[in-house]
Amino acid sequence: MSDMLVNLYALPQAPTVAEGVRIERVLPPDFGKVLSFVKAQFSDGWAHECEAALHQSPPACFVAVKEHAVVGFACYDATARGMFGPLGVDAAARGEGIGAALTYRCMEAMKEAGYAYAVVGWCDEKQAFYARTVGAMPISDTGATVYSRMI
Repeated sequence: MSDMLVNLYALPQAPTVAEGVRIERVLPPDFGKVLSFVKAQFSDGWAHECEAALHQSPPACFVAVKEHAVVGFACYDATARGMFGPLGVDAAARGEGIGAALTYRCMEAMKEAGYAYAVVGWCDEKQAFYARTVGAMPISDTGATVYSRMI
């Protein structure tokens, strides 16, 4: 379980997303749709993290919408303050820049909220993606992470 650190004042250029995809902060009337998507496509654990992010003010969750359907989501400040994640994109919509656009938008929101850095938690398999998308750098892997407290 290794984490990565993102300097929010050194973000690369914003990525582009496929035409017809909108990235938006989740509105309260859509909480149920977003949670249903996360639970159906990913896991109960991610749905619980997403729910925690949704109950921040403003909601700390963004969605990708295509043809009035949720095709991706990304959260921050869910498991711990200053942490990014989880992030998920429907398998059928991958390769359209949605994950990168959601990640970038969350990083912008964190910067706007006053954070100087963001931690991307437990991203072992996705380190190259986060390095390329937002300039994330590995944090020394001591095995100690907020997720090591999970039951």
